Amino acid sequence: MVNENYTQKDGRRLFEEDKLRALADPEFRAIYEAESSKKRTMASIGKGTQMELINLSNYETLAQNHIEPAAWDFIQGGSDDEVTLRANRSAFEHIWLRPRMLVKGSASNLSTTVLGTPVSMPILVAPVANHGLAHPEGECATAQGAALAHTLMTVSTFSTRSLEDIAASANAPLWFQLYLYRNLEVSAWVVQRAEAAGYRAIVLTADLPRLGNREKDIRNNFSLLSHLDLANFPGAEAEENHYYIPFTPTWETLDWLKTVTSLPILLKGILTAEDALLALERGVSGIIVSNHGGRQLDSAIASIDALPEIVEAVAGRCEVYLDGGIRRGTDVLKALALGARAVLIGRPIFWGLAVNGAEGVHHVLEILRAELELAMILSGHYSLDTIDRSLVKYI
Repeated sequence: MVNENYTQKDGRRLFEEDKLRALADPEFRAIYEAESSKKRTMASIGKGTQMELINLSNYETLAQNHIEPAAWDFIQGGSDDEVTLRANRSAFEHIWLRPRMLVKGSASNLSTTVLGTPVSMPILVAPVANHGLAHPEGECATAQGAALAHTLMTVSTFSTRSLEDIAASANAPLWFQLYLYRNLEVSAWVVQRAEAAGYRAIVLTADLPRLGNREKDIRNNFSLLSHLDLANFPGAEAEENHYYIPFTPTWETLDWLKTVTSLPILLKGILTAEDALLALERGVSGIIVSNHGGRQLDSAIASIDALPEIVEAVAGRCEVYLDGGIRRGTDVLKALALGARAVLIGRPIFWGLAVNGAEGVHHVLEILRAELELAMILSGHYSLDTIDRSLVKYI
């Protein structure tokens, strides 16, 4: 029998109590936060917009309206004929999933660790320069979005906010991506600042001895320097050694880097087993398989196609990550099956940032989380631990 004195206020109180109890369950909390994020994002950008943002492609379409054309070409473009840029996506279409049926399981668990740091899912934010092209709060907003998703962000040397401001802006674990300079004292200074600010690893980019031939930028007369606020180098205008004139790293450079920091070092831009073995000899903690988003050597192998030989060569002696071409949860699943510890997301983070700041970044990450979780369950996997090479087949 219903209590005659039961009121709407009582119902609201009971609802809140039930919600608090439910939120104590981590699995329910993840689902609740993902749905809440989606609703907040739709509410904030839905007015006057007919598109419902349900996948990363939707964000890409809408983001173009928020970024000036030359900057959009810089973000989206690749080198030469953009063969590698396209291959980073099309290569996933030649990898098929082999789902298992009637597998016992309930809720899936996507949490993992990266170099010992706990994250809520094997999806991280890649280093990309100049987030200020997409949003006035730049990398600070991106870090806040990563924190909302309980994952890790890799901050570019060429950020539009200082590495210290980014670290202070959100409670998210951070790695610092490093370009080296002619004056190695400048590089050491930046690395030591990152370590002091609480960054957890240094990611040395290995694939940029020179800038790739990015024809869209040439046609647009787009200079990254003219758009950069060199936030990590105050007063750098008169200092050539602070500018985008990189020192070409060699294998000996890794030895030098280990003398200026106690942080673990990852090497980004490795595409062959031979280089992976050399990286191991130099004591790296991780390898990021990457072709720089198709922006350096055109016709370089797609990142996902390079992944298997590197995983085989490394044989568990360091962690291996994949950067390049991830647009769906099934892409993440394929990379995990081929041996990646986690994947890094670049351009889609820019799209979310341009559309809705930190909440847009959060929503992009949550879309990938939801897609990965569904793909895992549909393929018969409720834990990252059970995903292996048997899940995929090349055709």
